[in-house]
Amino acid sequence: MRKMAVIGLGHVGATVAYTLVSQGIADELVLIDTNEKKVVAEKLDFEDAMPRLPYHVEIKTQDYAELKDVDVIITAFGDIDASVRTGNRFAEFEINTKNAVEVGKKIKKSGFSGVIIDISNPCDAVTSILQETTGLPRNQVLGTGTFLDTARMQHVVGDALGQDGRNVEGFVLGEHGNSQFVAWSTVRVNNKPITEFFTEEELEELGKKPAEGGFKVANGKGYTSYAIATCGVKLAQAVLSNAHFFGPVSTYVEEVGTYVGYPAIVGAKGVEKVVPLVLTDEEKAKLEQSANYIKEHLDSLK
Repeated sequence: MRKMAVIGLGHVGATVAYTLVSQGIADELVLIDTNEKKVVAEKLDFEDAMPRLPYHVEIKTQDYAELKDVDVIITAFGDIDASVRTGNRFAEFEINTKNAVEVGKKIKKSGFSGVIIDISNPCDAVTSILQETTGLPRNQVLGTGTFLDTARMQHVVGDALGQDGRNVEGFVLGEHGNSQFVAWSTVRVNNKPITEFFTEEELEELGKKPAEGGFKVANGKGYTSYAIATCGVKLAQAVLSNAHFFGPVSTYVEEVGTYVGYPAIVGAKGVEKVVPLVLTDEEKAKLEQSANYIKEHLDSLK
C-alpha cells in the first residue's frame, strides 16, 4: 500500500493531490490544511470523481496521527500572493518559517519516518527548517528546489532552437529564487555543448528566463500550479519506486553548508547521493553566493 500525504491544499497542493488521485499513484492519501472547509470540499470532489476513474484512493483528512505510516509527505503550505506581489519567493519567509516549525513539530510527534518533499517557498530555507524541526536525517528531507527551474531552462533553450526541451540536459543551480543561475558548462543539446549554438551574450539573456518564468505564469493567472506540482509528484514517484532518479533537487550540500538546488540521486530513502559537478570558477562563485543568501536568512532566525 502506497500511503502519501499533502500538507497545504492551496493551488499547488490541490493540484498535487488531484494528480495522485487521478493517476492512481497513492492507495491512501492524507490531506491536511488549516482551512478545514477546503479540505472537506477537496475530499468530496475527489470522491465524486472516483466512479469515473480507473483507480480507487482511500482519502483521510486533518489527522496528523495518520502520518505515522505514510511513505511520502509533500508540503505545499504558503502565501503565493506575497511572492507574486514582490517578485521574490523570500516574501513568504516570515510566514512559512513559522508554518514549517509548526508543521514540522506535528510531523515529528506523529512518529513519521518516511521522506518529506517540500514545495513551500522559499523552498531551500523551508526544507532546511523542516529537517531541523522533524529531526529526520538530511537525506530524508528534500525540496523541489531547482528541479522546476531546470525544466524551465530546458523549455526556453528548446524553444530557441526549435527542439523538444527533453533534448536539453544540464542544470540550474542554487536557490529556487532570484539568486539561481544556469550552469551553462553543464548544458548540452543533443549531446552538443550549448556554446555551439549561442554566443556568450545570448546565453546571458537566456539565463534570465528560468527565474522569470514562474512570475510570468503567476502574473497571468495569480499563481503557479501545474509545473511545480508535476515536479513534486515526479520526485515522490522516484521515492515510492526506489527509482535512483538523477536530477536537481533542494538537498544539503556539504561544500556550501546548506540546502540548495544541486543534482542528486533520489530513491526510497530520499537523497541517496549528492553528485559533484565540475563547474567553472564563475559558477562556483555563483553557487557560493546563492548559498550564502539562503544561510543569511536562516541565520536571522537564530
